Amino acid sequence: MTERRNDYDQPLGESLPAWTARALPPESPAIGRYCRLERIDPARHAADLYAAFAEAPDLRDWTYMFAGPFTDYEGYAAYLRGEAAKRDPFHHAIVDTASGKAIGSAAYSRIDPAHGVIEVGAVTYSRALQRSRAGTEAMFLMMRRAFDELGYRRYEWKCDSLNAPSRRAAERYGFQYEGTFRQAVVYRGRNRDTAWFSIIDRDWPALRAAFERWLDPENFDGEGRQHRSLTELRGL
Repeated sequence: MTERRNDYDQPLGESLPAWTARALPPESPAIGRYCRLERIDPARHAADLYAAFAEAPDLRDWTYMFAGPFTDYEGYAAYLRGEAAKRDPFHHAIVDTASGKAIGSAAYSRIDPAHGVIEVGAVTYSRALQRSRAGTEAMFLMMRRAFDELGYRRYEWKCDSLNAPSRRAAERYGFQYEGTFRQAVVYRGRNRDTAWFSIIDRDWPALRAAFERWLDPENFDGEGRQHRSLTELRGL
């Protein structure tokens, strides 16, 4: 791309003359083969989600979350009612197609329609959803909506820099590490250095194709084992 300069010989970024602000994420479900995403509704989802999270043998899945852990249903339901009333973060239940039950949740947050930037956060997976086709598909559905349906330019993932599983997940899903913001957050009475990752619109077509190949039923044997990993299909 030819470098652009102004009358003062200063370099300029790419021109975007047709850019317009994007819409907010819609209320409608995003439907996949293994799961669907629905706007969080405590009356419909709280009991399923609490039961799914309670299957974990301990509370380690909550260590790097801003909320929780929740040791009783009433506390979790009250939290969910508060979150469901918000538009940002915009929480979704991840509903397993086979069982019809909500087994995890994730949210769009820091939604910036003017600049076409949106973040996925509050990713809360039960043990039934972790390392599953539905878990990967849920992230794909959220990306596809952001890029293909809404036309956002940038999709972000942020986590505690010490949260190794979250960092590995971001890298597997195709996010690129951009750096660490030191002393970015105080939560749970401790410091958080925040690791930043992103996918931008020019990355998306190749990444979308890799997700589609990975999610194809032909990529799995009769016992559900993958033939080719998502990382392999991304050409890495």
